[in-house]
Amino acid sequence: MLTIEFRGKQIEVDDNGHIVDSDEWSKELAEHIAIMEGIDMTDAHWEVVYLLRDYYEKYHIAPMIKILVKKMLNVMGPEKGNVKYLYGLFPGGPAKQACKIAGLPKPTGCV
Repeated sequence: MLTIEFRGKQIEVDDNGHIVDSDEWSKELAEHIAIMEGIDMTDAHWEVVYLLRDYYEKYHIAPMIKILVKKMLNVMGPEKGNVKYLYGLFPGGPAKQACKIAGLPKPTGCV
């Protein structure tokens, strides 16, 4: 079992570093994971993280990148609903890195 330490507690993660139990997620844990990923969270990052969490709550799956972009285009408009914008926020792979910070499993399919 792989873990990360957060506030004196061991949080179980999968082989890719995504937390196993999304119920353990908190904004503070997300900030900790973001630091580990080299991301300085801004309001724009949180906008994507909360969109992902809402999507996951509704569909019980982490969206692959093309679905994430489409959702962002519908919700946030063309200036944010594009791959370039997402890679600017999450250079390690928008769907994969953003999902990790959002406490969601790694997306399946094309990421």
